[in-house]
Amino acid sequence: MAGSRKLLPDGMKLRGDINVLLLGDPSTAKSQFLKFIEKVAPISVYTSGKGSSAAGLTASVQRDQNGEFFLEGGAMVLADGGVVCIDEFDKMDEIDRVAIHEAMEQQTISIAKAGITTILNARTAVCAAANPAFGRYDDMRSAEENIEFASTILSRFDMIYIVRDIQDETNDGRLARHVLNVHINGGRALTEQASSMEGEISIAWMKRYVAYCKQKCAPRLTQDAADMLQSHFVNVRSSQSNTSNPIPITVRQLEAIVRISESLAKLTLSPAATKDHVAEAIRLFNVSTITAIASGEMDLTSSSELHSCEEQLKKIAPMKQTVSTQRIVDILSTQYKYTAGAVQKTIHLLTQRGDFDFRHKRSQLIRLK
Repeated sequence: MAGSRKLLPDGMKLRGDINVLLLGDPSTAKSQFLKFIEKVAPISVYTSGKGSSAAGLTASVQRDQNGEFFLEGGAMVLADGGVVCIDEFDKMDEIDRVAIHEAMEQQTISIAKAGITTILNARTAVCAAANPAFGRYDDMRSAEENIEFASTILSRFDMIYIVRDIQDETNDGRLARHVLNVHINGGRALTEQASSMEGEISIAWMKRYVAYCKQKCAPRLTQDAADMLQSHFVNVRSSQSNTSNPIPITVRQLEAIVRISESLAKLTLSPAATKDHVAEAIRLFNVSTITAIASGEMDLTSSSELHSCEEQLKKIAPMKQTVSTQRIVDILSTQYKYTAGAVQKTIHLLTQRGDFDFRHKRSQLIRLK
């Protein structure tokens, strides 16, 4: 739906499109989600980060048969007024990711190549899917280690969702049942099952509704909603005093909540975004971006405890010699008063890093570094 695009009296334009990042484990249907967005959005372009360069996403200069240069628009230019879906966002080169900074915030693409100087419109929302730095989300590492993107690109995403593949017997059974039903009934989808597989709302109707809302509705915040959002932003900024957060809370995040509130009002064709819309926008922002900051991130006392426990463990375990894992746990728990969770986390981190390794079915540890 996106929020409302504003044109200020001095000519400055504020974007209304909402950028979303799905970061999570493999096989959690991130790509299928992007494919669905491509079908529902009135204007959409789907691309893969691994096969996309900076020129392919923004614009490139080509030479025609007569030797004259001309501009050819990339994915973000072609998706002007719609959504561009970028899969495998983490596989892109860092230089190519930097190239879309301007397009994601100012929604323009500045070109100065081969004597051609111009500015192209890229008024598009970006929906990207990526894997964490280690392939899967590692609970033993901080959010900053799992999210390998620079804070400059992360701050341009209005909502960042951590998608986890958590083992649960009930959910696994329901998921397996659904996948098997799709495979069993897939051949009959064109006959009697076609209507039931369409869903409560058809994709064609949803596509027309989204286009209508984007064209006919441009809500603004009410004064009460603005006051509520102002107090919330001040409270979040005061609580987020730790500057090491991978996603710093800045004015961009305040504008993100404004856009989410306006999009919720646009969803119901409301002329104004009220306090109820702002409350729901704050909830969505908390379960997405704020949760992404806190997910897997240990507080300072826990981090210092792990570091201290690691030093003591290396003093106890001689180099290139095996020691009993249970003896290590007992010594660190009883003599040095470390919690059992901190000891287990320390051993896990050291084995993941390659400093230690397990022997004899994890009953013994050997120090390698």
